[in-house]
Formats: sequence, C-alpha cells, structure tokens
Amino acid sequence: MTADQLKELISAGLPCEYITLEGDGRHWFATIVSTEFEGKRLIQRHQRVYATLGSRMHTDEVHALSMKTFTPAEWADKGDQA
Repeated sequence: MTADQLKELISAGLPCEYITLEGDGRHWFATIVSTEFEGKRLIQRHQRVYATLGSRMHTDEVHALSMKTFTPAEWADKGDQA
C-alpha cells in the first residue's frame, strides 16, 4: 500500500483538515487533524482512525500505524512544534 492509498482510505472515512503519512508500505506514521476528535480521548481517536481501515489492519495490509491526532484547535496551538 502506498502513502497516497492509505491517506485516501483514512480521508474517505474521516473528515481530515490535515493529514500526513510517512512509512515503508507496511509500517506507517500519521499526523491527523480532524474535528471528529473533539471531546474524544486519545484511544477513542485512534479507534476512529483504525475504523477507517477496516479489515486492512487484520489482513496485515497495514502492519502498523502509529499516529498523532489533533483537533483543529490543538493543531493551531502546536504551530510549528508538531
């Protein structure tokens, strides 16, 4: 899977204001900003992202996905630090 394919999958299931992906085809790191994260704990945010991938996490199409998730307000507060 390519970064563009993974980004497309996540964006199709989750409205993202910003998303970046880096990885090697199986192991990925994402930074995701979405209004859907507002009021949610970290684990709930990650579960929401994993839900966009469905069975791809179980079939090893995406072996690992680590991520930083932010609301738009949190992202704005981060500025250049993120």
